[in-house]
Amino acid sequence: MPKTLRSPRQEALRAFLVHERKKAGLTQAEVSSKLGQHQSFIARIESGQRRIDVIELLDLAKAIGFKPQAILKQLEKVGP
Repeated sequence: MPKTLRSPRQEALRAFLVHERKKAGLTQAEVSSKLGQHQSFIARIESGQRRIDVIELLDLAKAIGFKPQAILKQLEKVGP
C-alpha cells in the first residue's frame, strides 16, 4: 500500500475540510476549541502535514457541521 500523506485522496480530503470549515464561517481556532485541541492541530491537517483517522473525521464532521458520507462519496471517485 502506498503512502497516503500527499496522495490525491488525502489532498481532496484536505481541500474538502478547508472548504467546509470556511463555508460554516468557522476559524481554525473555533474548530480546534470544539475538539479540545490546539489550533495547530487543525492547521497541520489543513496544510497536509497530518493525516486524520476515521474517528477524527467523524469528530471534525460534527464540529464543522457536515455529513461524513459526503466526503466519502467524493473520495471514492478520486484515484489513489
